[in-house]
Amino acid sequence: MSTQAIGESANHIEQEIRKKAPTSHLGGYWTCFSGILWREVLRFLHQRERFFSALVRPLVWLFIFAAGFRNVLGVSIIPPYETYVLYETYITPGLIGMILLFNAMQSSLSMVYDRETGAMRTLLVSPFPRWFLLLSKLIGGVAVALLQVYVFLFIAYFWDIQPDGPALAIGLPMGDAFYGFEIPAPINGYITVLPALILSGLMLGALALFMSSVIRQLENFAGVMNFVIFPMFFASSALYPLWRIRESSPILYEICKFNPFSHAIELIRFAFHGRLDLTSLIVVTGCTIVFLGAAIYAYNPSKGLIAKRGGIGR
Repeated sequence: MSTQAIGESANHIEQEIRKKAPTSHLGGYWTCFSGILWREVLRFLHQRERFFSALVRPLVWLFIFAAGFRNVLGVSIIPPYETYVLYETYITPGLIGMILLFNAMQSSLSMVYDRETGAMRTLLVSPFPRWFLLLSKLIGGVAVALLQVYVFLFIAYFWDIQPDGPALAIGLPMGDAFYGFEIPAPINGYITVLPALILSGLMLGALALFMSSVIRQLENFAGVMNFVIFPMFFASSALYPLWRIRESSPILYEICKFNPFSHAIELIRFAFHGRLDLTSLIVVTGCTIVFLGAAIYAYNPSKGLIAKRGGIGR
């Protein structure tokens, strides 16, 4: 039987199961979503070494590399900073992006593992829509990444790295008066950065989800690390401002400028200080939609990359 016939057969079986399953009510969707979410969280909590390894990497950059380069790579006054900032303050958003990026790729690795063990087939042939299942798994991965990010920010707080944006006003203006309350710094920054973290995590997670359909075996993940993760991280504004790159290499500057990871970093950087980078917001949102659409298409059993390789289980 050809791979196309296998894909069409799997798609037909899936559609028949959906017709017989009671998924029209919201309770069924919520049960499915919460089950996938808790599966990701519990898997993460049971793998303690994954938690510590996710923190060691950015903490090494913060405590060792940043301290060594503090006097060499200080950053002048550039938005969103209103004063001269130390190097460790500048790279903190980049290290947050590092956590999101590596956690996304870890989720991609788990998808490949689930496909090899057959767990992927059990998930994707359920009566729920494929886009809903993939989006639920994506949100579960982002939830795990958020936990890691806020633990990192908690540690960085004692390194005197904290947001200093304007107070966050919550309430209703009525004429010249304002009825509500204000959240002062630094608490406000930890709140305003949350939407940027979620959106950036969704973008990187959607990219990793698409890549998991391309990676055939776990052994190929090392190649992905070398050719995708590291170039995406280092060719960005995570470790140095783009104006410094433009002075040394205009070509590298253009690469960093069009790197979606750079825009994710800047979105987090501005949000951490209570501001909005509209350009980065548009780019990250657009890339999230494109990557997620590509991932959903790739996991289509009759049309996507999975079908071309002979089904979900291969």
